[in-house]
Amino acid sequence: MKTAIKTTLFCLPFLIIINCGRHANTKNESIPVDTISVPDTGFTGIQNYFSGGGILTYDVTLKNGVRHGLMRSYYKEGQVRLTYWYENGLREDSAKWYHADGHLFRSTPYVRDTIHGIQVQYLKNGRVKAKMGYEKGHRTFFFEEYMSNGKLITNYPDVIVTTKDNYSANGSYNISLKLSDASDKVRFVRGDFSKGVYDTAAVAPVKTVKGVGDLTLRKTSAQTKPYVEILAEILTDYGNRYLLVKHIELPYNDLK
Repeated sequence: MKTAIKTTLFCLPFLIIINCGRHANTKNESIPVDTISVPDTGFTGIQNYFSGGGILTYDVTLKNGVRHGLMRSYYKEGQVRLTYWYENGLREDSAKWYHADGHLFRSTPYVRDTIHGIQVQYLKNGRVKAKMGYEKGHRTFFFEEYMSNGKLITNYPDVIVTTKDNYSANGSYNISLKLSDASDKVRFVRGDFSKGVYDTAAVAPVKTVKGVGDLTLRKTSAQTKPYVEILAEILTDYGNRYLLVKHIELPYNDLK
């Protein structure tokens, strides 16, 4: 173990001078013929990375040149800012963000380099601040926020829907959207949310001006679903995005 540490410390200055992205090769040791082994293709140990001013910005544990183990980033004053756990180059377990004073701010679960599970935010008093669900990188609709005394927050605004039917006149049907508290801290999108996740790549934005969304559907020659689903991204006082889905029934099945 001492030899390995000395080797890492000896190689480190040269690695930094040459290129932080290159890795020193370590010598292969002889192995029994009945042992299956992956050849050593890169540096093994803890690699440190510094800013131009010589301040440690992050360090990472490598195995044969691949991230495998703990990675830490630092504030410029030296406190730990963020930690990740890697296995064979992929993020696993929980990534943790810390305030500069050492208090945990957020814990995010990873499975094979993708956010999956319940992300938890914390207040500086150690209580849970918020919980948000993720499934394979996409937000789910599980969402909870808490006051500093631990009480669950429930007073989120609703979405008010008003419609204007001009189908017989010009084949159009207008949907207007706004929050019940008249806040403009909202973004509306249209999509299919039946799977319980918010895939940002599979939605269309709804024109929104000063908190009011406007969606005009028009008559087509094809049959369509007799409803639309609207999702409201509502910015909370904690700076999180509360997701609210509104299922709106339509009087016609040929609107798009």
